[in-house]
Amino acid sequence: MTRTLVVTNDFPPRPGGIQAFVHNLAVRRPAGSVVVYAPAWKGAAAFDAAQPFPVVRHPTSLMLPEPSVLRRAADLLRAEDCDSVLFGASAPLGLLAPALRRRGARRLVGITHGHEAGWASLPGARGLLRRIGDGVDVLTYLGEYTRSRMARALSADAAARTARLAPGVDETAFHPGADGGAVRERHGLTGRPVVVCVSRLVPRKGQDALIRAWPRVLAAVPDAALLLVGGGPYRADLERMAAEEGVTGSVVLTGSVPWEELPAHYAAGDVFAMPCRTRRRGLDVEGLGIVYLEASATGLPVLAGDSGGAPDAVLEGETGTVVPGRSVPAIAAGLTGLLTDPGRARKMGARGRAWVEREWRWDVQAARLGALLEG
Repeated sequence: MTRTLVVTNDFPPRPGGIQAFVHNLAVRRPAGSVVVYAPAWKGAAAFDAAQPFPVVRHPTSLMLPEPSVLRRAADLLRAEDCDSVLFGASAPLGLLAPALRRRGARRLVGITHGHEAGWASLPGARGLLRRIGDGVDVLTYLGEYTRSRMARALSADAAARTARLAPGVDETAFHPGADGGAVRERHGLTGRPVVVCVSRLVPRKGQDALIRAWPRVLAAVPDAALLLVGGGPYRADLERMAAEEGVTGSVVLTGSVPWEELPAHYAAGDVFAMPCRTRRRGLDVEGLGIVYLEASATGLPVLAGDSGGAPDAVLEGETGTVVPGRSVPAIAAGLTGLLTDPGRARKMGARGRAWVEREWRWDVQAARLGALLEG
């Protein structure tokens, strides 16, 4: 059995999408086959004690590809009898790959996310990404967008050795039977058509475009409500925009919500929307958008923006629709079309649920990782 050392800056209890991605893969590996090396983080001791595998913490909250990290990783590789290494995020720790191979690692796999695609566009970082690709046996990608972006920076050999590995969805937590009634009642949304967006409140995610589009939606569906779930630095700006548009009474911002309450918040909606857009000349881009898939698993039709890999999380016309993230008219038209045709919306939600069950369950992704680690 392959025994894997997971070297990662991104791991719970630090919150975040990459952290959840790496952890969900790790817990689905066979018993006794994983050791994790990750940075220190508040609450780590209690979290680590509950894991089904050893977690060794670096003394600081950030790990860089430097001698102290290499030394600890190499010591763990030898002490724990690991024959493979998985980099939870290839940039920058994947730069350690050649040195760890010399110290006994037989197989090295690097996971990439959205930021590695950004590295491919920057002159200095591009060369580092090329070195990472040459140093590992497999570099994974989220979808076609991130694959094509990274391929420009990789050597031909490394590009030929890439493989798709995307985050999964817990289809047992996110499902059509989830009850959103209490969330609707809490926010005065009972009986109203609801568009829900679950995401961190930052400009790229497009909550501002939803608010700008909302007067047009209300013209067609007067009792509709917009439920914005999540916290973030953009909240005050969004509240100001809602006031400027005169829609404060039909826009609800919940603030941050614990993970265990997210299924109910998805279920409180009739339509899911996150019209993300690319910013900063392609450096601030959506890698995939797992929230679209969680919404599909809950049985909701989705409206996605066209940033980066977001379209990879939607079957156009089947599970939802993709619109230009900067086009307020397109966003309004997409939402209005779904809210005024509930039969079509339900069919899209059902197709989305079936697609998640077929392609996006965590067990499917874990099996893909297993094959990559075995080589």
